[in-house]
Amino acid sequence: MTGNRFVHIVDDVDGLGDAPVLVVALHGFLDAGNGTVLAVDQLERTGGAGPVVATFDVDAFHDYRARRPAISFVEDHYEAYDAPRLVVRLQRDAADKPFLLLSGPEPDNRWEAFVNAVRAVVEHFGVGLVVSLGSVPMAVPHTRPIAVTQHANRRELMRRVNHWRGELRIPSSAHSLLEVRLGETDHPMTGWVAHVPHYVQGSDYPEAARALLAGVEDSTGLTFDLDALKVAAAQRLAEITEHLEENPDVAELVAGMEQQYDAFQRGGDDSLLATEQPLPTGEELGAEFERFLAGLDGPDTTPVEAPEGDD
Repeated sequence: MTGNRFVHIVDDVDGLGDAPVLVVALHGFLDAGNGTVLAVDQLERTGGAGPVVATFDVDAFHDYRARRPAISFVEDHYEAYDAPRLVVRLQRDAADKPFLLLSGPEPDNRWEAFVNAVRAVVEHFGVGLVVSLGSVPMAVPHTRPIAVTQHANRRELMRRVNHWRGELRIPSSAHSLLEVRLGETDHPMTGWVAHVPHYVQGSDYPEAARALLAGVEDSTGLTFDLDALKVAAAQRLAEITEHLEENPDVAELVAGMEQQYDAFQRGGDDSLLATEQPLPTGEELGAEFERFLAGLDGPDTTPVEAPEGDD
């Protein structure tokens, strides 16, 4: 195995091909609605968990006190420690085309070291394109098509025109720094960010994962089996609709967001907040949504497999 100080890379990997795609799917900060986690789960559920071809020194990047891994206490002893792992696996898409998948928790520290380690992976395997996944909460209603923003360190990688204009100063991430640094060293990278309704950001939102993987398909030519995510997304939508029917106060807030979102889509406003009808404050929303979200955390919300033969 070879690599720099923070990553160990397998020297000989069979069946990878030339200029493979590297999909970066880190959970943590950019993972509203568990969009990234659900996307990785779907890739590994349909294609299997491929062999590990690179392993990062997670102890160098993870803050255990901020994000404590789970462990089981059984009667009189500990077992089943859920150790965090940052790994690159060799995966295959629905057409048996190989690609690389970097998954695990977003590093809490040493971002520059992490970026250098990822670049070592990119250069070792001759990666042709890096694609990152992320999801963020936004004041958007679940009743409208999910919004997705693409970004890239090369203009020719853009596959869509974003609504955003001008400059936005936002909190950075390991993903965003990776895109900047890879651009500085002439490695192409793009990424897709799904905008999850902020009132369901703490629960699974399968539509975000489906939209992210569809973005990867657009950027790379890879193809994925998204049927299970489509079924899970429809089930989630039905659950939200049911809860809104039982909570008219929350339904009224969502109706207000629908009007504001539609105004934004018509191009009459520079943001998702229409000036003639501002959203309630975070405190007002929180009081209404606390009960709503609690109702969505039941055991019946687990994504289901698509029935065989469904389109």
